Amino acid sequence: MTHRCLMIARFQPLHYGHLYVLKRCLEEHDELIVVIGMASQSHTPENPFTAGERILMVRGSLSWAGYDLSRVVTVTLPTMEVSRVAVHYVRLYAPPFEYVATLNPIISRIFTEEGYRVLEPPPLNRDEYRGSVIRKKMSMGDESWRRLVPPPVAELIDRIDGVERVRMLYKEKLPGYYHE
Repeated sequence: MTHRCLMIARFQPLHYGHLYVLKRCLEEHDELIVVIGMASQSHTPENPFTAGERILMVRGSLSWAGYDLSRVVTVTLPTMEVSRVAVHYVRLYAPPFEYVATLNPIISRIFTEEGYRVLEPPPLNRDEYRGSVIRKKMSMGDESWRRLVPPPVAELIDRIDGVERVRMLYKEKLPGYYHE
């Protein structure tokens, strides 16, 4: 029997904290199911990147880190409330799995209640490795965001003019926050 571990995240953008968990899952399980959460959301300050862009971030980063992508299944999950009903939808979109890797206490709880084994990997510098921190740096023109993401993510963001997208979205949503 194939042992699969599932990880749900928004990857807005994928950073080294995400990559750390993805790598641990691949080291401890036969296959990894990566669920791109909030897939129907893009071009907002909290979700600036499309589901397709985030899939490329995941696959590019894992390939860059030397992992066999034939062991990785990537699925998207549309925007929905986080509840026990969401577990039903994950089961519809993903191959069967036994484990769920998450640091989110709500996700942990709902999957535990549904009988899954939840793994809580030790966090990797959660003060820096957070999408909100990275997006804020991007919006302010702070290039230090680049050291928080794997090179394939930075390259993709450059290719799609993602920094300018984030700056525009923050300017529209948070005019007093944005700095020229």
